Amino acid sequence: MKPRVVILSAFLSPHRSGAEACAEEVAMELVDRYQITIVTARLRRSLPRKDMLRGRVPVWRLGLGCRFDKWFFPFLALFAVLRLRPQIVHAVLESYAGAALIGCRVFTNAKTILTCQSTNTRFLVCLMHRMAHRVTAISSVLCQRAVRCGRHDTVLIPNGLHIADVPAAEKDPHSILFVGRLEPMKGVDVLLQAFAHLPVHVRLQIVGDGSLRSVLQKQAAELGIAERITFAGYIPTPQVYREFARSAIFCAPSRSEAFGNVLLEAQAAGCAVVATNVGGIPDIVEDGVTGLLVPAEDVRSLSTALHTVLVDDALRLSFAQEGKEHAQRYDWRLIAEKYGELYN
Repeated sequence: MKPRVVILSAFLSPHRSGAEACAEEVAMELVDRYQITIVTARLRRSLPRKDMLRGRVPVWRLGLGCRFDKWFFPFLALFAVLRLRPQIVHAVLESYAGAALIGCRVFTNAKTILTCQSTNTRFLVCLMHRMAHRVTAISSVLCQRAVRCGRHDTVLIPNGLHIADVPAAEKDPHSILFVGRLEPMKGVDVLLQAFAHLPVHVRLQIVGDGSLRSVLQKQAAELGIAERITFAGYIPTPQVYREFARSAIFCAPSRSEAFGNVLLEAQAAGCAVVATNVGGIPDIVEDGVTGLLVPAEDVRSLSTALHTVLVDDALRLSFAQEGKEHAQRYDWRLIAEKYGELYN
């Protein structure tokens, strides 16, 4: 009989980012070897309490179907684990899933695994590190934090992507793309200031939504660059991949970033990358080889780096090719296999 595994993720599709992608893709890749159930918060009444992920992995959604479900998730998830009686419990993010893992360690005999995906350094996070049997981290900066929490045995396992999902298309050499949430930590305000110094024929596509959208649109108007920028808002994943495919340059001006899956997607699509040297980004972008790294919140350095890649065709194509080869190492099949080794 296959070993039973519960993967805890407070959020899941349609609320999907790096941690949720990890939960879903690891489950799909390992379901033939393990009896896997994903336990998540319901969050919306329109979502069924029990579901199947792509017809193969059972999903239990806990709660009443409201935004407060995440606060009760640590307790509800513990009761779900007690019912399912797995041999392994894997939490893919510290916060709510990590809190549930503490209860699982205390009240069950399951092997507990914590995957660190956030730069949060609050006390409870260190308690999660200490309570888990095994700890993994998606970037070297999170491995270092785990060491500070006393976990010198942390295993570095990055997030991945499906290379086959990324299409090929002819690039627009004058196009810059940003994909992400429009929140302060993403640094889009800095990107707009840097973009204002670039030639007028260059275009910027901003994909994503968030609390700063109207503020950023106002900033673009004040800088006199609104006509050169498209705020696309949220668009479906296949369309996002098409934007990657046609864009020559991808910019990640983040102030903080635990890993940056979007950078891998950009590399896989053949984009030259310009990003800030923060968090887990240097794990993905090798400065001068697969892209250029600049200090966070440095408008002049960001503008100079973008201009350099725009005007130097050979450099841009070299970054694109090197990045494409680098992204191959992050295929979800390879990443899931590393989790399979931990499960064993």
